[in-house]
Amino acid sequence: MASSTMMDPRGTRTAMRRNPAFWVPTVYFAEGLPYYAVNFVALFFLQKMGVSNTVNTLAISLLALPWSLKPLWSPALEMFKTKKYFVILMELLGGASLLLIALSLNLPDYFRYVIVLLAVLGFCSATHDIATDGIYIAVLTPKEQAAYVGWQGGFYNLARVFCTGGLLWLAGTLTERFTRAQSPAPIVHAWMTVFALAGLILVALGLYHSRLLPSGGEERKQESLKQMAATFWDVVVTFFKKPNVYLILLLILLYRAGEGQVVKVGPLFLQASRASGGLGLSSQEVGGIYGIFGSIAFIAGSVLGGYFTARLGLKRALPWLILILDIPMLAYWYLSVALPTNSVLVTAAMSAEMFGYGFGFVGVILLMMQEIAPGKYQTAHYAFATALMNLGVIVPGAVSGWIQSKIGYSNFFIWVILSGLPALALARFIPIGKGAAGDEAEAAV
Repeated sequence: MASSTMMDPRGTRTAMRRNPAFWVPTVYFAEGLPYYAVNFVALFFLQKMGVSNTVNTLAISLLALPWSLKPLWSPALEMFKTKKYFVILMELLGGASLLLIALSLNLPDYFRYVIVLLAVLGFCSATHDIATDGIYIAVLTPKEQAAYVGWQGGFYNLARVFCTGGLLWLAGTLTERFTRAQSPAPIVHAWMTVFALAGLILVALGLYHSRLLPSGGEERKQESLKQMAATFWDVVVTFFKKPNVYLILLLILLYRAGEGQVVKVGPLFLQASRASGGLGLSSQEVGGIYGIFGSIAFIAGSVLGGYFTARLGLKRALPWLILILDIPMLAYWYLSVALPTNSVLVTAAMSAEMFGYGFGFVGVILLMMQEIAPGKYQTAHYAFATALMNLGVIVPGAVSGWIQSKIGYSNFFIWVILSGLPALALARFIPIGKGAAGDEAEAAV
């Protein structure tokens, strides 16, 4: 009788593995942690170590290349092992890189070692992105993808809060404590602790995911270079044979045209002097708005946007998602016209904008997952789509400062809202739901 009521531990782990709530939040936190460690935490660390702004910004910009170049090796993840294998491997290697960074800080020529290890961490993080998204697409149904996409974005953003808020706060607190204790190198010891902590967390997540993360598909193995080349070519050819692929790619490219401009000019507007049309906020005030209240609003918007899309379906929800992404940018226009001095009002306006950003962003993620990724090479095709999405942010962002300088802040924020209209118009007419069905039929054949 007792044996019939006892729960099999292996069966419990299987149930937990199948429940996305046990792995989606943690694996996307693990995806965000190394990204923000390389692109933000390392920037502040090198500044504290006395590295010039010229060298600092150049080094960190070059270290961001793996996230732009990941489509070059994404097909390889379709050829070997399982996606889970690559997720675990990259988490363990990334954690080891952070721990080695901590150990290298006492060396006289620490800089070269830190840069090399950060480059390794960046490659691990970009590869982790590919494999993680591949598991998410392969394991979850379209409805589950929509329901959990908010948690995906929310916990990725939580990693940003942890890095740009928690780790930086810890570094400052430890520096003050070591200084009071008359430590010979308070900054070095503080940052050694910070990098070691981040590394241990990433290793712990890797061990956790080794037990609970689904495999994301059957294990694969290529037998020869010729077979590898054939697979790579097949990945590229089948991508451009997807139903309505060019229209969908155009929508992905246009989806974030407004946001790509705001993320560059918005922070400059908040800190610009009132004489030049800005709000004149301090860096600490801007950090508090974005890092605390903005992050909370973004996470809330992401979660609600996911459930909203799961309820309506992507086709019906997509125009609303684009509207909710763009309309809250009126908050910037209001601030540029009213120039309020009330910090509560400014925080509320910016939180509304970040909520809309989180809510609307789930649309382009699901568009790539459900219309581009389905088929034989889900992981690689999704990586191709995300590269194009990033291009849709980089190009508008590159010209945003020039546009703002010509028309001023107030008119610029109106222009940003108008930049979202082409995507809205295209979303109303583009066939949604055809790609997944077509690719499923192709895969069945």
